[in-house]
Amino acid sequence: MKAIALLRRHMPVLTWGRDYRAETLQADLLAALIVTIMLIPQSLAYAMLAGLPPEAGIYASILPILLYAVFGTSRALAVGPVAVVSLMTAAAVGEVAAQGTAGYAAAALTLAFLSGTMLLVMGLFRLGFVANFLSHTVVSGFITASGILIAASQLKSILGISAEGDTLPELLPSLLSHLPQTSLLTLLIGVVAVVFLFWVRKGGLKRALIARGFGPRLADIAGKAGPVAAVLVTTAVVWALGLDGWGVAIVGEVPQSLPPFTMPDLSTDLVGKLFLPALLISIIGFVESISVAQTLAAKKRQRIDPNQELIGLGAANLGAAFTGGYPVTGGFARSVVNYDAGAATPAAGAFTAVGLAIAAVAMTPLIHYLPKATLAATIIVAVLTLVDFSALKRSWRYSRADFAAVLATIVVTLGWGVEAGVSAGVILSLLLFLYKTSRPHVAEVGLVPGTEHFRNIHRHAVLTDPTLVTLRVDESLYFANSRHLEDLMLNRVAADCPVKNVVLMCTAVNEIDLSALEALEAINTRFRSMGVGFHLSEVKGPVMDRLKKTDFLAHLNGRVFLTQFQAWQALRPPMASAAR
Repeated sequence: MKAIALLRRHMPVLTWGRDYRAETLQADLLAALIVTIMLIPQSLAYAMLAGLPPEAGIYASILPILLYAVFGTSRALAVGPVAVVSLMTAAAVGEVAAQGTAGYAAAALTLAFLSGTMLLVMGLFRLGFVANFLSHTVVSGFITASGILIAASQLKSILGISAEGDTLPELLPSLLSHLPQTSLLTLLIGVVAVVFLFWVRKGGLKRALIARGFGPRLADIAGKAGPVAAVLVTTAVVWALGLDGWGVAIVGEVPQSLPPFTMPDLSTDLVGKLFLPALLISIIGFVESISVAQTLAAKKRQRIDPNQELIGLGAANLGAAFTGGYPVTGGFARSVVNYDAGAATPAAGAFTAVGLAIAAVAMTPLIHYLPKATLAATIIVAVLTLVDFSALKRSWRYSRADFAAVLATIVVTLGWGVEAGVSAGVILSLLLFLYKTSRPHVAEVGLVPGTEHFRNIHRHAVLTDPTLVTLRVDESLYFANSRHLEDLMLNRVAADCPVKNVVLMCTAVNEIDLSALEALEAINTRFRSMGVGFHLSEVKGPVMDRLKKTDFLAHLNGRVFLTQFQAWQALRPPMASAAR
């Protein structure tokens, strides 16, 4: 029985598959049809963004989706290439191989393999908490900067020129220097495609179809197929007018086959160079994926297991590594479309994979004349919705530290690249956290009249006693803040001779590490020499259990009280209190 339970935990398909019904099949098939239509141009575009042949985007959307359907826990998450991960792939692989070479494609496979292995290991060892070190503010800043970088990188395809650079300081001068070589036909196609796709995204096509008598459901489906319409029309125009002979860059020949079996290059040198990028891609991808999965699951009161999600995404990336793909994760846009289309189970993803496999075999000749400007337009419209500068405004109003983290992430990402940006954001967030927790808020509290509650003496009218000082520390005690607390408590007592007892109110203390324990012992020793009692109140059970394993309580120059009110009653001299 334990083996069966373990198998079901790591293969959720065995759970939801038992209750699969005909009506569920119908819902999943419809959702798969809509998502497949959306994914064909999107997969091609994201492969181009990653610097890979267009078919790599299709390949990365077939086996990975099937594997996630078996191991993932989200009923609506759609896995495959996404904009941010594609950009990170291009940045990482571009450092070790030249774009368009066999080494470049092999390095992309290696990156997917490393990412898949890391995610799988993290899932098996239940290390999903690691992603918590990437704060929402850092992710927000990183995605905003990445959206700007991605859009800027696609301008060369819209203009029909060549430009190099992974950062804005590199990319913009390159674009400007090649601007005189702009292809007007390419520019026209790109601008028309961008305008059309923005109109579609804003619901213009859906409203137009409804106005012409289409039903809301059919109009919605047709609206989501807007990018496909852009692909079909621009491809037909280029083919019919022979615009490829007039300088319009096209996709060209795409292999007409199912994903091939591929082997990543696991040489020590390449693995060493790609290890850190793979780790960053894994964490960024997981954070994006789990955020989308939990948001959609909450709408139907479903449960997402973060550690099992790591296993599902790990399996998907390993699948991509062995079938000609590159790193994948759960995408926001396609997952929302999948959810809105009525996907009931992960089987919708499996049916999507079948649809994409059919497209890879039967439809690739149809995109020979697809202009690259249309794919660039698809990317630009998709990523500009990720740009959100409101995070800067919100963080400025709420927390200057968070504002600094967001701004640093945006500036460093734009100026020095995606890896440097996310690394700077994480490091700055951790440093700010250490700084804030190293100087915890400590309040001197008094009794609220007529109650058993204690509040800050500087904020409320409370009862105090000159011989009794109660300090409430609003943070766990550890090596970084123990000296600060020690200095604060000793200075408070040294400046007030009438004090006979000090109570440390531990309501918010969830942990006391060894350094903090030594600080408490030093405080206890100093207070004993000063003739001042040192007491604790409201110590949490797990913290008390740890203290009992030491001799601190045996040498404590005072008592441990269950509540602060009990300490007040026991230590306050009769008739000595006064209202402040």
